[in-house]
Amino acid sequence: MIEGSGELPPPNRNDLTAADRPALIGPLDTIEVDVFGIPDLGREMQVDASGRIAMPLAGTIDARGKTASELGGLIEAALRARYVRNPQVTVNIKSSVSQVVTIDGQVVEPGLYPVTNQMTLMRVIASAKGLSEFAKQDDVVILRTVGTQRLAGLYNIAAIRRGAYNDPPVYANDVIVVGDSPQRRLFRDFVSVTPLLAAPLIAVLQ
Repeated sequence: MIEGSGELPPPNRNDLTAADRPALIGPLDTIEVDVFGIPDLGREMQVDASGRIAMPLAGTIDARGKTASELGGLIEAALRARYVRNPQVTVNIKSSVSQVVTIDGQVVEPGLYPVTNQMTLMRVIASAKGLSEFAKQDDVVILRTVGTQRLAGLYNIAAIRRGAYNDPPVYANDVIVVGDSPQRRLFRDFVSVTPLLAAPLIAVLQ
């Protein structure tokens, strides 16, 4: 259901926490890795902003969105590939940056990015190294849960850059999709009637 133009309402406090988030490793989380029998490989480290870790022998591993046990399995596989016999790896999440936003689609580095109090749509896109070469600047959707409602807002990056309307704030657990997506298609008929976005369009998904 299209609500029309306006702004996405901010989430409630309860919407900002996700029950499954602490169990998943994300950018800037601090983890502790122990390799049984090889104390020199054990260490505490911070996941980098792109969701990767680097370990001796194991190399660089994508930890983003993995549970501690899943990451342990990936490290074990990497060590086995380097001729470490029967590695046993334990991973513990020491501190979790639970305030993250997801950006997907036509950006250079899709992924999870930490949210600060001043995070906006343009800043999240900049964190993801910007739009990809052929990204559709008028097809940017922010998905947000507010209470029991799932909402979508359609934004036009070029219009924001022109100052047609404000760069919208982004909150923890928001999902941003750049380019064609099922949520973008909800707006198709409406946008064909009003192609020039003087304000974002808001839709209620449920």
